[in-house]
Amino acid sequence: MTLRHSLLTGGEKRTFYGCDIKKEEKDLTDIVYAMGGGGNGSPVGGDISFLIMMVVLFGIFYFLLIRPQQKKQKELKQMLENLTHGDTVVTSGGIHGKIVAITDNVITLEIADKVRIKVSRAFIAEVLQKAS
Repeated sequence: MTLRHSLLTGGEKRTFYGCDIKKEEKDLTDIVYAMGGGGNGSPVGGDISFLIMMVVLFGIFYFLLIRPQQKKQKELKQMLENLTHGDTVVTSGGIHGKIVAITDNVITLEIADKVRIKVSRAFIAEVLQKAS
């Protein structure tokens, strides 16, 4: 072994990679106390409780915000797929009309006698009355 890799114990001078161990022990002890739980006996593993708290918060947000929004989007998609000729609808702009023609993406609404407008299927907000 070389002097660089030796660790002499029991003497006044202990070296490891050329550093004074006693000085390094004091510095490391200060760092360990600084990283500790404050000396009141609290465990240092507070990271696990933080992780559990974050998982619980995500669960709350999922069931109160994300899941209801997904359900609403699913219902809107189903409503748009079930539109038929003769349904009375309201657009997202507030225009009331009766469906007179339907294509894949465009719906023709009759909003008054002989007044027809073309609206994108995505802008239908609500079905007021289904055709009978």
